[in-house]
Formats: sequence, structure tokens, C-alpha cells
Amino acid sequence: MNRRQFVWGSLAAAAGVAARRSVAAPLLKFGHRQANMEVEPGPGVFDLAKQIPGLSGVELQVFFKGTTLWDKEVLLGYKNAAQKTGLEIPSIAGIWPPKAGLPQPTAEEHIRKSIVAAEALNAKAILIACFEQNCPKMDDEKSYGPVVTLLQNVAGQARDAGVTLGMETSNSPAEDRKLIDLVDRPSVKVYYDLFNVERYKHTNEAVPGIALLKDRIRQVHLKNDDKLLADPGLVDWAAAAKGLKAIGYSGWFVFETAHHSQQEVVEATRKNIKFVTDHFKA
Repeated sequence: MNRRQFVWGSLAAAAGVAARRSVAAPLLKFGHRQANMEVEPGPGVFDLAKQIPGLSGVELQVFFKGTTLWDKEVLLGYKNAAQKTGLEIPSIAGIWPPKAGLPQPTAEEHIRKSIVAAEALNAKAILIACFEQNCPKMDDEKSYGPVVTLLQNVAGQARDAGVTLGMETSNSPAEDRKLIDLVDRPSVKVYYDLFNVERYKHTNEAVPGIALLKDRIRQVHLKNDDKLLADPGLVDWAAAAKGLKAIGYSGWFVFETAHHSQQEVVEATRKNIKFVTDHFKA
């Protein structure tokens, strides 16, 4: 082999390695919850999001500071702003108006209307929050049975709309798994919030819960109160990132960090994106 052949052979080998690494490296998708971005209602939230390197979308609230996505003009304003900025709406949250919730008779109506809104916005997930007294008790069939039936009833509409219903609860990961398995519909999964797992006293269960839930996780919330993910807190976020990588998670990461200003939204989210990316790809 002459020198020229050796050089070209080395370059080809290096390119092959790089290509393999490129294929193996996951494409991480980051969004931010509208309600935590220190903004007033309206399309301007996308202009703020556009300032954050690595942020690809905004999770909108169905009900937000006196406005609602039930209003067609409000919905279209957000949709047009997302298209204009090139950002996505990965999910919608905040689907309950005051005094409403999963146990209420109006729950099915609110979920069905949220599915219609999500489809119109091309959002692929809906966060269905149910905490404490609004959360089904998984050791009591009288509590969880009606919730299972409700979710089965709306699952078909969600499936047809290309939407997944993501359950965010105050239960333990094992109880979330039980709920999802009882519903047994591909369009109903877990919206996993590791911080809430610890906050609701399921101590040291958040990171192990990743493997326990595995294919049942549709989307993930990231937060550490008003601190960076790298700071000490209830969750070991470095371990969480590695745990999510280990199960092959490829969904959206949506920040729910508390901020004190729009400047902090930009700066903290940029740092948090780097933190997750570095540990996920390590």
C-alpha cells in the first residue's frame, strides 16, 4: 500500500466511525412549559422560545391566565406563531378549568375537547394531571375503576387524532404502571415527572421508576424547583438522563423549571439543555 492509499484508507475509516456515531447518537428534543416562561398569554411565547439555543417547542396550556385554547382565534394565533418561528407544539397541558379534574363528571368532555385542540395544533401528547385527592387510589378499585373506564372510552378518539394521553399523577411509578396496564390502550401512557415522584414522598423511586415504566413513558418533565438541573435537589438528574438513555427513550423533554424573569428562562434553559445532552450522550 502506497502513502496515498494509506491516507485515503484512513480517511474512509474515520468517516465510517463518524457515520456510525452519528447514527447512534440520539436526537434530543427539548420544549418548555408555557406557564413557566414568565410570559403573558399570546403568541409571544414562541418569540421567547426562539431565543433559546436547542429549544424546539413550547408546551401550551389549554387554560392560561384567563385565556383558553377552546377559543379558535387564540388557538390559531399560537398555531401561526409556531409555524412562523419554526417551533413545534409537542404537547398541551392545563386542561382543567377551576374546580374541574379527573374525578369530575365533566372530565371526559374536557379530555375530548383537548384532543380536538391538540390535533388542530399538531400536538402529539396531552398532559392529564391528577394529583392527591384527584388521583386514583390504585389499591381501591372503586377509586381507579372509573378512571380506567374513562380513559378507555377516550383512547380511541386520541388514537384516531394521533395523540397520546400522558398521565401525570401523584402515585408511585409502580402504581402508574398498574394504571396504564389496566387501561391497556397504546394511546394512554405516562407523562413522567421525576421531581413529582420524589415530591409526593415516593422517596428514591424516581430514577428506578424509569426502568419500571420503560415503554409506558410518553413524555418527560424536567425541573429542579427554581434551580439548575445540575444543582443538588430531589432528583439525581445525571442518573435520570442515563436511565432514560438506557431504556431507549426518544420522546420530548419538557422543562417545567420555575423562573423569575425571561432572561433567566433563556439562560437557565440553555444550561439545562447542555446538562441533559451531555449526560444523555455520555
